[in-house]
Amino acid sequence: MVSKNTICLWYDGAALDAATFYSETFPDSEVKAVHHAPGDFPSGKQGDVLTVEFTVMGIPCIGLNGGPAFRHTEAFSFQVATDDQAETDRLWSAIVGNGGQESACGWCKDKWGLSWQITPRALMDAITDPDPAAAKRAFDAMMGMTKIDIAAIEAARRG
Repeated sequence: MVSKNTICLWYDGAALDAATFYSETFPDSEVKAVHHAPGDFPSGKQGDVLTVEFTVMGIPCIGLNGGPAFRHTEAFSFQVATDDQAETDRLWSAIVGNGGQESACGWCKDKWGLSWQITPRALMDAITDPDPAAAKRAFDAMMGMTKIDIAAIEAARRG
């Protein structure tokens, strides 16, 4: 482990599957190491995958196969800034289409329950527009969306 600060994500036996999915889906992501338990532990046996070191878009993470005691919540999410509708659609579809679920305002969950905000840069530009009326129109449009539609956000921004 090189980084002094690493995000630790708790999984119920699926840390390697999740890390592999993230490395195949997001740029600048990879599985770096898989560590097996040196002895039995509450949710596994000696030799089972205990931790997985990986990066998600350059962010160092550890997946811990800690068992069923804790679940992911929306209190933690990865926010992914996308450059266009094609990238937004690709990432959204990868997460939702691989057993995940849609949520509101560009949020979705992967099949392991981890929350993702697939957030086009155009959305952030629109809802922080210096014109408060334009920002509110874009914000109101976003509030009715699941996956963000950039064209609809830009149209709302323009009025």
